[in-house]
Amino acid sequence: MRKLTWLFLPTLLAPTLLTGCATWGPTWSELTGARYNVTIPNRRPAIIDRVDDRGAFPNPNLIRVEPGERRLVVQGPAPGWAGGPPLHVMMLNVEPCKRYYINAQFENTITQAWTPVVDFVEPIAGCQLPGAK
Repeated sequence: MRKLTWLFLPTLLAPTLLTGCATWGPTWSELTGARYNVTIPNRRPAIIDRVDDRGAFPNPNLIRVEPGERRLVVQGPAPGWAGGPPLHVMMLNVEPCKRYYINAQFENTITQAWTPVVDFVEPIAGCQLPGAK
């Protein structure tokens, strides 16, 4: 009978151990070039070309990064313009468990002049930092 009890013990403890792990979310942050606010004139989605020394992301629409000071190289989309608009470097202090929407704010609809902007910052759902209650 004792052997049978030892066989079922891991099965009984597994839900208890796993619920402790389920309360912790990611401790990274995310960057996206997607537009959040579509009502601002001359604002377009941006293309995040590099983060620090990294590029060629597996999912360029949602890039996971570690919190801290990050150097972003951003490109604004400019269909029909030869060579496209210039690249811009942007420094961003990335906080843990936040999603940053990085966009290109063009001066108008005619010129290629633009600046990178943080359109919106939102918390990542289910993310809880260690030690937070």
